[in-house]
Parts: sequence; C-alpha cells; structure tokens
Amino acid sequence: MKEKKEWRDGVFLCTAQTSFEADLLESKLRSEGIPCVKKYRGATNFLEIAMGSNVAHAIELYVPEDTLEDAKNVIVAVPLDECEPVDFEGE
Repeated sequence: MKEKKEWRDGVFLCTAQTSFEADLLESKLRSEGIPCVKKYRGATNFLEIAMGSNVAHAIELYVPEDTLEDAKNVIVAVPLDECEPVDFEGE
C-alpha cells in the first residue's frame, strides 16, 4: 500500500490525469460532503487558466485524514457491464 503523503490538513487520495477528471472527482466528493483540495505541480495551474486545460502534470487530490476511507469508496469506478439494463421506452 502507498505511504500516506500529507499536505495541508489532508492526506493524499489519488492523482487525476486531466483537469476535467480532477474537477469531476472533486465534485463527486463534495456532493458526498467530503472536502477536497487539488494540488498542482509547477506551472500546471497557470497553464490550465491560460490554455483551458491541464497539459503539463497530473493533479493530486487530498482529503481530510478522517474521511480517507469514505473518499476511496466514493471514487471507486463501477464497470458499466455490471450495471442492470434500463428500459428507457417504458415497455
């Protein structure tokens, strides 16, 4: 298991490869009541503002230590082939 990296008042949760992915994860965590902080490396934050997306480095996400396990459960990917089919036509 990875060693916990501390940053500010939180611990490392995961790394997002794009700003869209980081925003999506942050939104999902916050909707579940889990605060989240994104940490940018180098000029990544500036490049995201200037170019509209992150093209330089991955973005790390941090959460409070006491919410780490809940946060891990929130961001677990669910394969679509495991989902039940939905009948959108109401038949």
